[in-house]
Amino acid sequence: MPLRVLVYSDDVRTREQVVLALGRRPHPDLPEVTYVEVATEPVVREQVSGGAVDLVVLDGEAVPAGGMGIAKQLKDEVYDCPPVLVLTGRPQDAWLATWSRAEAAVAHPIDPVLLAETVVGLLRERRALAAR
Repeated sequence: MPLRVLVYSDDVRTREQVVLALGRRPHPDLPEVTYVEVATEPVVREQVSGGAVDLVVLDGEAVPAGGMGIAKQLKDEVYDCPPVLVLTGRPQDAWLATWSRAEAAVAHPIDPVLLAETVVGLLRERRALAAR
């Protein structure tokens, strides 16, 4: 069964960068990944609340709703919220991602190798918890 990764940004280029960096299979020991690309905050909440998402990637620079605020809201309101990775505007903003309760942060401009390594770690952890 494929893993579902939600990618939120108001910028289609940012969503494309994430999908291209990760590809269909970010690591050989993980199943294929399908993507749910989202441009608005209400759809993020709807998709995550539905429970069929394995990882959430949120653009912290998105407008009008930034990814860090959405991450905090999801972590506060969604039971068994999937792991969240926030794309920050710069590396120094990682502390804000911590405030949002995101499990990880990667700074713009997106480094495909760092993004893939981070996502693989989060997906492995999610699968291990689900297997228990």
